[in-house]
Amino acid sequence: MNSNVLFNTARFILLLAAQILIFNNIQFWGYLNPYPYVLFILLYPVNGNKNSLLAASFLLGLLIDMFANSGGVHAAASVTLAYVRPAFFRFAFGVSYEYQTIKINDRLTPERFSFILVSVMTHHLILFILETFRFSFFWDILLRTLFSTLFTIVLCIIIIHLFKPSKR
Repeated sequence: MNSNVLFNTARFILLLAAQILIFNNIQFWGYLNPYPYVLFILLYPVNGNKNSLLAASFLLGLLIDMFANSGGVHAAASVTLAYVRPAFFRFAFGVSYEYQTIKINDRLTPERFSFILVSVMTHHLILFILETFRFSFFWDILLRTLFSTLFTIVLCIIIIHLFKPSKR
């Protein structure tokens, strides 16, 4: 088996376990949770199989939905993020994306930060819209998206820097 497949499988399992066991139990102000499991989608190789990413994102979201009893909103938000990820890469990196020379887990640059910000914000916005599903909660959705995005981005950056591969 390819080492990339094993590495992505290990990342999938670790982020799923961390989300279920740790981050689902953390709440700020009673209802803001961090969702660093999106790192699996963000750190998936640029030249990886797109269909595998969509299937893995669906499975990841579905498993989190099963443990959080959330009715499919994580699966929908994860699949949507995996689907629009190439557009976010083009937005953040431009020509570098076309040549597939980018790695998200290198040092943090403005391009990498903008990619992470747009991706996490999109994921959270879709998640909270589907979770509440009422237009009367518009401001609540925006505030939850904003604060959860900030909390998740800080955690994602910390996790990326803690588990950054060593330079050879």
